[in-house]
Amino acid sequence: MNAHTAGEISGTLRTAVEAAVWAPSTHNTQPWSFAVSGNEISLRADPDRKLRLADTTGRQMLISCGAALFNVRIALRALGYEPEVRRFPDPDRSLLLATIRARRGVEADEQTMSLYGEIERRRTHRAGFTTARVREQVTEMLMAQASTEGARLMPVRSQVEARVLAALTSAAQDVQSQDRMIGLELIRWARPPGSTRRDGVPAHSYPLTQRRTYPQHFAQRDYAWGHSWGSETEQRRSTATGLVAVLTTRADTRHDWLAAGEALQRTLLRASACGLSAAFHTQALEMPELREFIRNHLCSGEHPQMIMRLGFVRDGTGSVRRPCSEVLEER
Repeated sequence: MNAHTAGEISGTLRTAVEAAVWAPSTHNTQPWSFAVSGNEISLRADPDRKLRLADTTGRQMLISCGAALFNVRIALRALGYEPEVRRFPDPDRSLLLATIRARRGVEADEQTMSLYGEIERRRTHRAGFTTARVREQVTEMLMAQASTEGARLMPVRSQVEARVLAALTSAAQDVQSQDRMIGLELIRWARPPGSTRRDGVPAHSYPLTQRRTYPQHFAQRDYAWGHSWGSETEQRRSTATGLVAVLTTRADTRHDWLAAGEALQRTLLRASACGLSAAFHTQALEMPELREFIRNHLCSGEHPQMIMRLGFVRDGTGSVRRPCSEVLEER
């Protein structure tokens, strides 16, 4: 490999990591780190950023890392490289989740460039949606996107089932709000106005006043924790629940959690390209007994990995990410 080619590869891999950090993660914990050596990127989980109480198994951490892995894959393809991915390549290194080797590929197709273009535009939403409905054609397309990555996106079309999910979310939120230790864990990732931190949930990313959504209301996290934090952006007319959906997998291993993250991100980027935003509700999935109930009664025995709402928003919110220099080791 000559110096010109090595420099090109190095720049390409760094660009792919810069794309990876824009993946969604619970409380914007960004629980990942990367290493670049030659033409290969290593993706590792960062256990210091795992939610020790809300995510005891590390399931949500791996889903987050799977979303970052998908961004690496799409970025490399958009830049003209074919990613050769080995997931969990070393059983003795549990934090090493994947290696991605970049090989010269073909010119990226239109769909790849569309997904790549949404990586930095996609945003997590934490309020209601407009009354505009998600068309069935779009819903079916999103289901196909998740299936491509080995997961299943299940639109909740039954009003009864949507009410059950909303009730379970609210119940879990109420229980967690009474747990002081979980509250302290949440506060760790809540950023007050004016904070210069590049992780966690900034105050401008959720509304100052939480309003009920209709026909079902899904409880939101209280990141303000009693303070008058939040955006004053007008949300009075955005009170629709949106399309409720559950992302599931057939099994529930670490491989499935990583794949669920890849499926989630592919779905979110395609949704963003259609003008849709997503709101996540993980409270009930953080309580094993409620997650098992959802699996048996609402998911046909498949394992729920994410509960979300999809819809259209009037005003988007900003987000923050750590710079590439904080998460990347170059060898």
